[in-house]
Amino acid sequence: MTYTKLSTKGQLVLPKEVRERHGWAPGTAFEIEDQGSCIVLRPAPFVAEVSLDELFGCAGYGGPPKSLEEMDEAIAEGARQRP
Repeated sequence: MTYTKLSTKGQLVLPKEVRERHGWAPGTAFEIEDQGSCIVLRPAPFVAEVSLDELFGCAGYGGPPKSLEEMDEAIAEGARQRP
């Protein structure tokens, strides 16, 4: 068992052996789950930062640009065709 103390600033130091075993580097973000009599600490899911330019066109549509009216009509047509 490993012990640590809460600082006056509310910070905990995770022992080096624990950080190395889990591969946690400085700057690792964590989720904290309060379970009443204990807490669970786990690395937060990684979400890559992307620019709007990188997202543009990610849906795979390769045709000519469509207007909002054309997209709305296509959605309505698809809804009409559903059983």
